[in-house]
Amino acid sequence: KMGNAESNAYRNHLSRFLPEEQSDIDGVFDTLSGSSGSAGAKNGKATKKTVTLAALQARQSINPDISGAYVRESLPEQMTVRLYNGMRSIDLTGKSSGPSEQIAKEQFLIFMSNLLKGNADEKITIIMRMISKTEEPVKGKHIQEFTEVLIMSVIHVLSYRKELKGWNLENTRDSASGVKALASQLLSELKLADGTKPVGPQLMETNFEQSVIEDWVYRVPQISVFLSVVIRQGLHVLHSLPDQTKDIVNLVPGCKGIKGRGLVSLFDIPSIIYINSHLPAELQHKWQLLFSSKLHGESFSQLCGHIVNKGPCIVILKDLDGYIFGGFASHSWEVKPQFQGDNRCFLFSVFPSLAVYTYTEYNDHYMYLNHGQQTMPNGLGMGGQHGYFGLWIDSDYGKGHSKAKPRCTTYNSPQLSATEDFTLDAMEVWAVGDLPENAGTKGKKSILDVDPEAQALLEMTGKSRQSEGLREPVEEDEDDD
Repeated sequence: KMGNAESNAYRNHLSRFLPEEQSDIDGVFDTLSGSSGSAGAKNGKATKKTVTLAALQARQSINPDISGAYVRESLPEQMTVRLYNGMRSIDLTGKSSGPSEQIAKEQFLIFMSNLLKGNADEKITIIMRMISKTEEPVKGKHIQEFTEVLIMSVIHVLSYRKELKGWNLENTRDSASGVKALASQLLSELKLADGTKPVGPQLMETNFEQSVIEDWVYRVPQISVFLSVVIRQGLHVLHSLPDQTKDIVNLVPGCKGIKGRGLVSLFDIPSIIYINSHLPAELQHKWQLLFSSKLHGESFSQLCGHIVNKGPCIVILKDLDGYIFGGFASHSWEVKPQFQGDNRCFLFSVFPSLAVYTYTEYNDHYMYLNHGQQTMPNGLGMGGQHGYFGLWIDSDYGKGHSKAKPRCTTYNSPQLSATEDFTLDAMEVWAVGDLPENAGTKGKKSILDVDPEAQALLEMTGKSRQSEGLREPVEEDEDDD
């Protein structure tokens, strides 16, 4: 009877997978179990194939492309152990004799089914065992460790499988602090049954019930997406079948304009993943470098020349104290003395903490760019008001401010820089989504041609000559897929 129930559950889980997915899972299981040496004669019968932790960790020399060596190289050791604990936690017998050391095929399949196809309820028991293999209460610090290992494994496996789409660990900031920052950001969504959110040292020592962690997994979709990436890419299962990668298609955007230029971006991989997830869906597939102070020089006219009329973009900067922050501009930048943009704009912080701050409905001061006028402030700003921006870069390049007492009115952001008035260390602007069709032609023009009012005003004030620097043509980046 037990065997019957077992095969029913097994069949139900199996039915979630397409035939080609089933054979893919079978193949991976056979590879792993073949390397565990557990198939043998016992009481005159061949034992069922199983997978051991050693098999998951083993480095196989016979066929490194499809064997345990794949797991060893593609996943950090800590993640392999957690996946194994998750597989072991699936109870097939209904007996509480404790988990077996060996993973049966049914366990392997149900693990795949629950984590790749299941709902939060089905995922949670496995995730609980991946967080802590004992039944003792789970503390915030255990969830933090699990989340950090999960994020680190995503970066590791995407790098190993060459799935970083033009980014790499050499042209981005070191990810170590970003892994911690992203884990802390995801953990900030943990709330107790009474709705309170413990923070700091209190969070680390708080015990969390399974239902609270289940609610967190449900509300923070990154956890499920990251697990899916680690399983598909790490165990190399269901990774190439159609429609199986839609959850990771826009996890990391394609990167253009940085290759071969010796530049290390102000972004790290965790912050790229996090900021990209907050962009409108149609802009998440590609980022293209428009301006870098390291490449194009520290000049406000250069900045304007490279970013005007290029569609939505991300501005990121670093102050001399090492704080990294910026904003997303939902519309093409235009040089004019009025506010522009819409409520999709946001401000963000990357270091020392990772966070996104969205509009409050208080005002519509989303984005502002002005240059060469006497009557209005000249510079690039987002949020707040004149002289009191959430983010401001002065046209006297190198100076800026982030004023927020107590918060920026437009985005509810705190002060993003280390000090209210800051000195700029480096700045980048990335176009997101596809460049507008006219960007190529307009880029060749000056912003004076684009904004005749500004030109007329400049001529009236006798300033037309000094802005000729804006007429430098914009170089077009080579296509580097």
